[in-house]
Amino acid sequence: TFSLGLEATGDATLTPSCLCLQDELDLTDRNREAMFALPAEKKWQIYCSKKKVRERIHTHPPDVLQMQTLFAFDEEEMEMRNKVVEDLKTALRTQPMRFVTRFIELDGLTCLLNFLKSMDYETSESRIHTSIIGCIKALMNNSQGRAHVLAHPHSINTISQSLRQDNIKTKVAVLEILGAVCLVPDGHKKVLQAMVHYQKYAAERTRFQTLLNELDSSTGRYRDEVNLKTAIMSFINAVLNAGAGEDNLEFRLHLRYEFLMLGIQPVIDKLRGHENATLDRHLDFFEMVRNEDDYELAKRFDLVHIDTKSASQMFEVIKKKLSHTEAYPHLLSILQHCLEMPYKRGASSFQHWQLLDRILQQIILQDEKGEDPDVAPLDNFNVKNIIRMLVNENEVKQWRDQAEKFRKEHAELLAKLERKERECETKTQEKEDMMKTLNKMKDKLQREGVELRTAREQVLDLSSLFPLAAQNKINGTIWHDIDDLRAFKILDLKEIEKMFSAYQRQQKETGSMDDLYMSTRKVKELSVIDGRRAQNCVILLSKLKMSNEEIRRAILEMDEREELAKDMLEQLLKFVPEKSDVDLLEEHKHELERMARADRFLFEMSRIDHYQQRLQALFFKKKFAERVMEAKPKVEAILSASREVTRSKRLTQTLEVVLAFGNFMNKGQRGNAYGFKVSSLNKIVDTKSSIDRNITMLHYLIMIFEKNYPDILYIQQDLQSIPEAAKVNLVELEKEVYSIKSGLKALEAELHYQQSRVRDHGDKFVPVVSDFITVASFSFSELEDLLNEAKDKFAKALRHFGEELGKMQPDEFFGIFDTFLQSFSEARQDLENMQRRKDEEERRARMEAMLKDQRERERRSKKNTGSSTSEEVGEFDDLVSALRSGEVFDKDMSKLKRNRKRSGKDLLDGNGRERPITKVNY
Repeated sequence: TFSLGLEATGDATLTPSCLCLQDELDLTDRNREAMFALPAEKKWQIYCSKKKVRERIHTHPPDVLQMQTLFAFDEEEMEMRNKVVEDLKTALRTQPMRFVTRFIELDGLTCLLNFLKSMDYETSESRIHTSIIGCIKALMNNSQGRAHVLAHPHSINTISQSLRQDNIKTKVAVLEILGAVCLVPDGHKKVLQAMVHYQKYAAERTRFQTLLNELDSSTGRYRDEVNLKTAIMSFINAVLNAGAGEDNLEFRLHLRYEFLMLGIQPVIDKLRGHENATLDRHLDFFEMVRNEDDYELAKRFDLVHIDTKSASQMFEVIKKKLSHTEAYPHLLSILQHCLEMPYKRGASSFQHWQLLDRILQQIILQDEKGEDPDVAPLDNFNVKNIIRMLVNENEVKQWRDQAEKFRKEHAELLAKLERKERECETKTQEKEDMMKTLNKMKDKLQREGVELRTAREQVLDLSSLFPLAAQNKINGTIWHDIDDLRAFKILDLKEIEKMFSAYQRQQKETGSMDDLYMSTRKVKELSVIDGRRAQNCVILLSKLKMSNEEIRRAILEMDEREELAKDMLEQLLKFVPEKSDVDLLEEHKHELERMARADRFLFEMSRIDHYQQRLQALFFKKKFAERVMEAKPKVEAILSASREVTRSKRLTQTLEVVLAFGNFMNKGQRGNAYGFKVSSLNKIVDTKSSIDRNITMLHYLIMIFEKNYPDILYIQQDLQSIPEAAKVNLVELEKEVYSIKSGLKALEAELHYQQSRVRDHGDKFVPVVSDFITVASFSFSELEDLLNEAKDKFAKALRHFGEELGKMQPDEFFGIFDTFLQSFSEARQDLENMQRRKDEEERRARMEAMLKDQRERERRSKKNTGSSTSEEVGEFDDLVSALRSGEVFDKDMSKLKRNRKRSGKDLLDGNGRERPITKVNY
């Protein structure tokens, strides 16, 4: 006999047989406690049934199933084989662990997987396929079988291939297995790998594409359709929130972007039409987690929301975050290189962008150990090692940069020293050369002086050539009667000296004294104007790339060929020759060839009559249209805004309600007022409710408008010119208009002067300026009349609102209304956010109450049927059931609800824009 050890007190004592039975059943701790709590009669029934099964297993081990005979050739045989598989599924679910162990030892899992891989189309769409998936699910219903399935290298991949079939029950069974595997340790990544495997197997363009197509398609059979879509959504939620997604925001965002790119959001909106509580629960959980993740992402950038569908907004967010950081140049570099990426449609450019996308994904997802929670987008791409290498390179680069900087500074210092030494040596050498030259000149002069005297003596005293006797020795000779004085009167003595003087020969050999002096020094350029001014002038001329003659011609022709840009003319006006410059240049006009470039330019421009006035006239002509176009919109803004504030019925109604509100609140003190200063309008933004400090008087007024004056909500349509008018400074505007008027008068005066003088060849000032003044005068008259009208309308607007003339300028007056309109828009947005959050809270409350009721009904149902099903329900089945109903996410929903409340408080403390709904009702 078998005894459970029941004593007189009724307590059960565990015997070895009972312990062996619970091990065979592979029960969880909770189920063990439930079994031990059963009545003694029930325990006896369980033991007896398991004993019979053990005897049957001993005589019929699982290898008798012969998995290779499962292929059927006719309907009868197909039915028989299906019964064999169903029996196996029941045995794996209900038999003790010995059966499962024996099945594993005989490699039964491989037989099942091989069958799945080798089915023909007819078999794949039959019930056998669904039953085989059921066998694998039953095998995973205990810890040993589940570990065996997960340890198999191809099991999850092979199971995923069954998603390609049309049989909805098969798909649902596969999705439930994959979703539950996501929730067990080390299972999540295997599922993601399986989905990549399925992408290649089914030739999908991208991962999860088949699931989204199934989620969006319609079968026409409501129950099957809802079951499939519920299974898909439960799988998606498991993929997003299990594994790495449990704690990793970046990972959840990464995976969710895949689904969003496939268009899941409009599909979810469409699925709401099924009005199925279980399906809606999964849809709500998807959207709730998405909203929380989007908020967490936005909070990193001090924002409430980031539109990840808008490329421009995401760029602005990143730009603002990285501005003035070391990363900003790299952001610019990325964008610059993106501009150079291939972009031809149909070419291989898609793969280039895909590569860039995958690199960024791996940078975001890979952890510090170099492990990827998802399938690695790129093989052998270890982000940590690359970052370490870059850090090392940066450190080396910094050292090299510092060394290079030191080397350059050292080289520059040495170069400076060498230049100084060379300058000193040059100056010393120049002094020495000058002294030598002077000494040589002195010696030459001395020698030449001696030679000159000697020559003169030789020329004038011919005793060396004609050694005559003394006076007392010429008596009686021919020379006694010769008188050379008579010859002197006839001879050209200078010609004689030139022809025969030794001094003249020396000059012919060495040149004149002036030539000798000039040869000892280098001829330098002549510059009489300030050095820095000359240097800037040369820079300007190099930018102009025109010769002096071309510049002169352009100025005389009033730049008919459009060679002188406005900015160049503005710079030329800075280099008009001053009187002192002209005087100095005139003194050296005979040395024109020696003049430096800047000096020669100023000299040649000074030769143009009224050069400065011509330049000013040309610059005014080129800038006139631009100045008028800048001034005219400002004048029109004041004119339009003045009309709008006096004509707007919505603004009048707004002020009427504000006045009534103020008189009511000030009753007994300063009530019964007939009006108020417009400057008081924005004080309602700062007036807070005594009940809820988050609500201002403006919020409350908008609630009143929504209820009683809905048309006022469109007040901004009446006041569209206010923002621009608020930017206009009337004083500065009048100065600008007066400056244009003065410029026209100066131009007319110059025209009269030029008409009174004789024109040079090519001078077109008079005809060009005459035509311009005719057109410009008309344009300016329009601007001047418009300004006078705007000032008149603005004065009427001030009187219309009871404001004193001259006390308030347009920018101040219209700025009050501009601030009010901005506050009005922000307050409306605040109220919309409040209402949306309130509606969401109410909807979630209703949903949670409904789910609570549903779970309570399910609990009571399970309690009533627990005795009949307890033998066949395992922990993997529990996990699948919880995943199907959404109960597995209850913990996450509670956590998100707490985070949502906390986030609302954080947001209120942060910028006061998003506020939780409290004590506010519409």
